[in-house]
Amino acid sequence: MCVENTKLVEPTVELKGEFLAMANEFKAEGSDTMNGVGSIEIDNFENSIIHAKNHSRGIDLPQGWVPASTFWLVSNNQIVGSCNIRHQLNEFLENYGGHVGYGIRPSQRQKGYGMRILKLSLEKAKQLGLERVLITCDDDNIASIIIIETNGGKLEDKIMDEGHKVPTRRYWIDLRLRET
Repeated sequence: MCVENTKLVEPTVELKGEFLAMANEFKAEGSDTMNGVGSIEIDNFENSIIHAKNHSRGIDLPQGWVPASTFWLVSNNQIVGSCNIRHQLNEFLENYGGHVGYGIRPSQRQKGYGMRILKLSLEKAKQLGLERVLITCDDDNIASIIIIETNGGKLEDKIMDEGHKVPTRRYWIDLRLRET
């Protein structure tokens, strides 16, 4: 698979089998959540696709949520990753989620897809009208640190929350300085 031939697509029922395969990989590695997936649920897949589209328009948002767009990174009809682009921040996202969350399918890591998904996510964020985006990651997540910094992330600070084992890094990326 060629990383450059990947693209971001909106969630669709046609890729349900691929989504479930990706979800099973995350589950097999012991992860309860898939970073960047947003509100897509395995048990209620078709309805979740409708909710994801509504959430991107700010419709039917659960309490405390902000409008967000979910995309899948697809290569040759295989979902290799997913991202969630929050259109604005609330208090929680200002500290621990930021504007962009992304995750790469475990079997597809260390192949350049992390760089690609963040690059494409930043392009989508710019299209949504965002001028600066906040991205966070754990202080011990070396892969994400490299991906974020390579994509122009400037470390603002590290914060430590009582419930976390490691500090959270908070990076800002100025989209006004990026070409699309």
